[in-house]
Amino acid sequence: MRDVHSYFIVQAVSELCRTAAYNLPSDVETAINNAAEKEKSPIAKSILQKCCENAVRARKNAMPICQDTGFAVVFVELGIDVRIKGDDKSIYDAINKGIRSGYELNYLRKSIVADPIFDRTNTGDNTPAFIHLTLVEGDRIRIILAPKGGGSENCSALKMLTPSDGEQGIIDFVAGSVISAGGNPCPPVVVGVGIGGTAESCMLAAKKALLRTVGLTNQPTSYYGELEQKILKKINKSGVGPQGLGGSTTALAVHIETLPTHIACLPVAVAVNCHVARHAEVII
Repeated sequence: MRDVHSYFIVQAVSELCRTAAYNLPSDVETAINNAAEKEKSPIAKSILQKCCENAVRARKNAMPICQDTGFAVVFVELGIDVRIKGDDKSIYDAINKGIRSGYELNYLRKSIVADPIFDRTNTGDNTPAFIHLTLVEGDRIRIILAPKGGGSENCSALKMLTPSDGEQGIIDFVAGSVISAGGNPCPPVVVGVGIGGTAESCMLAAKKALLRTVGLTNQPTSYYGELEQKILKKINKSGVGPQGLGGSTTALAVHIETLPTHIACLPVAVAVNCHVARHAEVII
């Protein structure tokens, strides 16, 4: 059994807030640069180039890449041989304290309201964080912070297809969801797709898919890799383009995660990340 003081979790999460807000992941930046080189539309090419310039300036000047510093979505892999000690014996409390610290120290916009309808008062510190915890073997803690902007989150979608809808049904639903969103999620986007499981687990799988290195498939068979490319091709043929102003780069990548499911079900979920596809991680 390994003891981990909650102080180190708080400090690590606080630092992740800064890292994720100021630094566009290198794989995303490379994908945008590559798209700019291939883009035929002058307006689309210019927008993609500006996206890259924005990322460079944010990193150089220690400023947020986007003014919407998002929901604090946190994925945690907690080793079963870890025991949390210190002032915050709950890892949830430690993570939320880290979010409060990180958003305050780094002057990041606080965007969370206390109640969705009747008391939309800003909580003032961007908490509570939205924490997804998994128990794993070992004595380490892996924490991934993925700030999620409200514009792209509003373009999420879930549909309970039936098995008879098959591959084409999935392609039409996923591509249709992204195309109908137009410029709202600030394309070029990264598209996470969950297939299978239950309604709630399918949606979570789609959001986890956004964490994957842009353009790399981790599917055990070629079928899903091919499906990712079919969906991506249909999205980019739509002409929505960067910021919805036309062009051939509406999406940078489509990432699929699958789950076992019921014989009567075929849930499909879509999670969309804007071109500021932020995430940062630490292992304690």
